[in-house]
Amino acid sequence: MKTITTLLPIKYPIIQAGMVWVSGGKLAAASANAGILGVIGAGSMKPDLLAEHIRKAFSLTNHPERLAVNVPLLYEKSKEQLETSLKLGIKIFITSAGSPKIYTKWLKEQGAIVIHVTSSPELAKKCEEAGCDAVIAEGFEAGGHNGREEITTMVLIPQVADAIKIPVIAAGGIIDGRGIAAAMSLGAQGVQLGTRFVMTAESSAHQNFKEAIKTSTPNSTMLMMKKHVPVRLLRNPFFDEVKKLEEQAAGVEELIKLLSHGRAKAGMLEGDMINGELEIGQGCSMIRDCPTVEEVVNKLLSEYEKTISVLEKF
Repeated sequence: MKTITTLLPIKYPIIQAGMVWVSGGKLAAASANAGILGVIGAGSMKPDLLAEHIRKAFSLTNHPERLAVNVPLLYEKSKEQLETSLKLGIKIFITSAGSPKIYTKWLKEQGAIVIHVTSSPELAKKCEEAGCDAVIAEGFEAGGHNGREEITTMVLIPQVADAIKIPVIAAGGIIDGRGIAAAMSLGAQGVQLGTRFVMTAESSAHQNFKEAIKTSTPNSTMLMMKKHVPVRLLRNPFFDEVKKLEEQAAGVEELIKLLSHGRAKAGMLEGDMINGELEIGQGCSMIRDCPTVEEVVNKLLSEYEKTISVLEKF
């Protein structure tokens, strides 16, 4: 079995998640420079804007081979996003929110590496059958779009690792080096962190959003909109609107109508803490700082080594 650091041209087995409105070219380039996989989140970008961010990332790093693009397949322009990325030299793709069978074979024919996000062992098997090079097994704790199965990371990772032969990358609730050590002990060969990289100097998250994360508590988030596309949200007045609709047994159409006003952009990118949608992982309450990506990576590695040294004494 290939390890993540042999499959991917990275120094450390860490992936910076490609999050909507947060993971632009600046964050991806900083991650690549720090020795990990830097991912541009295409979910919030039209193809022309995605092209701008890819070019920006290339201009800010000496390690373009460490750049990837995350393309959620539920969007109508996903094929265009993939084509745009390929034309500009991207060779690593993380696909999510759709069947791995749609584009994996085609991408691999273009010489690309394909990693698909999964939330269950059953879907992980389908990813392997579809020809994916690795999977990201994302637990219920994660922010953004989440699995309907609500399987937690600690339960999900060992089951996925037992079910498939391709590398498993753990995601969901991993915030520090202790979480990385735990994921590796459960059978993962690498980790993906999202929430921790939202809280970096290079992320595109609005300062209002970052300040709200700094003051969050363990019960500040909840998985919502399960009838539409499950997403973990930070509590705010928009969250209350969603919760009220769901308590009234609102249909998918009503939820889509509520979301149709650019709520995610308003909240995460523009800092509207009243009307904006704030997607974030359950581990947000463990973060109280906003350092550079390089500082985050160095701290993660230090915490991981410290945790491993403690475990070795048992």
